[in-house]
Order: sequence, then C-alpha cells, then structure tokens
Amino acid sequence: MAFDDPDAIPDDALLVLFSNGDQAAAAILTARLGPRVLSQAWRMLGDRAEAEDVTQEAMMRLWKIAPDWRQGEARVTTWLYRVTANLCTDRLRRRRGGTTDIDDVPEPADPAKPVDEQMQQRSRMAALQGALDALPDRQKQAVILRHLEGLGNPEIAEIMEISTEAVESLTARGKRALSQILAGRRDELGYQDD
Repeated sequence: MAFDDPDAIPDDALLVLFSNGDQAAAAILTARLGPRVLSQAWRMLGDRAEAEDVTQEAMMRLWKIAPDWRQGEARVTTWLYRVTANLCTDRLRRRRGGTTDIDDVPEPADPAKPVDEQMQQRSRMAALQGALDALPDRQKQAVILRHLEGLGNPEIAEIMEISTEAVESLTARGKRALSQILAGRRDELGYQDD
C-alpha cells in the first residue's frame, strides 16, 4: 500500500496493516517508534549496546502481538513503553551483582559543537546518568518517562500500571533525590547562579 502522508496514520492502524502483511507499515512504525524505545532503554540502562538489544526485543514483541492487536483499546506507544521498561528492569535486576562504571557509558558526540562544549555536555550527561543510576528503579523509570521522554502522568501511570498520584509521587521524590545528588556539582558542571 502506498502512503501519501505516513505521519497522518495512527500507530494502531499501522500495526493492523502490518498484521495484514503490509511491510511498508512496519517500516513506518519502526522508524517512528524505534528511536523512542532506544532513548528510553538507553536512559534506563546507561549502555548503548544493551539499549539496542532491548529495542530490538521490544519491537519483535510488538510484531508478535500485531495479529491480536485490538484497535482503540490501548495506545501502541503506551504498550511499547511498558514492554521496554519491563525489559530494562529485568536486565537491571540481572546485573545487580555488578555495576557499570559511568565512564564506560558512551555519549553521542555532536560534531557541530566546539570540543569544550562537547566535553562539558558529556560531563553533564555522565553526572545525570550517575544520579539516575542512584535512584530506585521505579523512581528512575518515572523520572525518565516524565522528564526525559516527555510523557504525561496519565500515560506514565498506564505504562507503569500505577495511579497518576503514584507517578506524581515517584517523579517528585526522584527529582528531589536528583537535586540532592547533583547539588554539590553545580560549578563543576558549569552551572553558575546569575
């Protein structure tokens, strides 16, 4: 099927088209959702290679459930964020015996920025990742979905299978904890009060 405006087709409609054999629909859905899943997984795991594995696994699960998808019952993104969070949580639990050195977490380089800005940005991202890793898993997940992925509390509640009030509590506690963890590093990270 040829798509005049692929952006106008809802995710669930693309999933139904894929389940009916339309490979173009799968390509559009992968291009649309894959980067979001990768971003969420990378933030939760702090490891690009593992995040890529989780992304592939989450997308494979989406393709498997496509024939049984009931349009209008749930949002594809909500389902996919939940699956991604669960896959990440499983990996975090398995690695509890060891820790990942934050210096081993690769950061994407932006060649358009001067080197000093790139270094400062890497330091900030490493500090944020380290602070996120210090949070309890549920707080970390809520903070990532809310403040880094930009989702609303009702969607996060659905993904995490908790109430909106619980999401608000988790994100508030997570933000407070992040502030405390990072408070003494403002100058080091290049944040000066004006």
